[in-house]
Amino acid sequence: MSRTNFNELLEAGVHFGHLKRKWNPAMAPYIFMERNGIHIIDLQKTEAKLNEACNAIKQIAKSGRKILFVATKKQAKDIVAEKVQATQMPFVTERWMGGMLTNFPTIRRAVKKMATIDKMTTDGTFDNLAKREKLQITRQKTKLDKMLGSIADMTRLPAAMFVVDVSKEHIAVREAKRLNIPLFAIVDTNSDPSPVDFPIPANDDASKSISLILDKITEAINEGLAERKLEKEKEGGAKESKKGGPKKGKADAKKTSARKSDEDLDEEEDIEVSEEADVNVDDETIE
Repeated sequence: MSRTNFNELLEAGVHFGHLKRKWNPAMAPYIFMERNGIHIIDLQKTEAKLNEACNAIKQIAKSGRKILFVATKKQAKDIVAEKVQATQMPFVTERWMGGMLTNFPTIRRAVKKMATIDKMTTDGTFDNLAKREKLQITRQKTKLDKMLGSIADMTRLPAAMFVVDVSKEHIAVREAKRLNIPLFAIVDTNSDPSPVDFPIPANDDASKSISLILDKITEAINEGLAERKLEKEKEGGAKESKKGGPKKGKADAKKTSARKSDEDLDEEEDIEVSEEADVNVDDETIE
């Protein structure tokens, strides 16, 4: 099932590439034609690649793993922050710090430092500091929030990465490839799609184009999360029914044993009555 159609992509300006003189020859399979010195992207291939990427990213979200979004360019950072935050996935919209993935333990230490500062503000330690120390800690906290705020809850390396403009985010792309992290990306005509596992040929400069593609990607993530939730609920219901089954069986066994004991008592009473009857008969015969 197609998640988008040709007209939607056309209206969003997804087909506009870069100037012919700026093109990357590796993008030749995704270029439809050249007009007025600008390359036009083949929207049929964009549609197919977008659907492929959505299906793959849906399965990753369904498995409960995280997808890291990276977009530091001006046109994309606000769109990514707004749309990805709703899915509770980590994202980087400020400068990509070298080693954010390859030197992940160091990044985790910085995140722990943020948590320590937060604890100081809540337990009253911050109020007992000198004015200068407060100012230094506040500045440090602001800087850490800006750089690491969105990945504070990311306790392990992401299962995949989504990048807007692989040329600009080449450091992030290189780190992802070094760690064998699957890479999803919007790839324009001036970029090299070869390092990307799921390239989406599209205009990565127009806000409408970026917004449309992110809408489809986040929609796929939400579908995966919803399916995961349903599966968990079904598993929980199945476990409860299994727990209830043996209890009923035990109760039935107890009832059966109680019935048997009652029957045994009735038999014993019958035996006693018959013995008394025999005694009376013998007494009569004696007389």
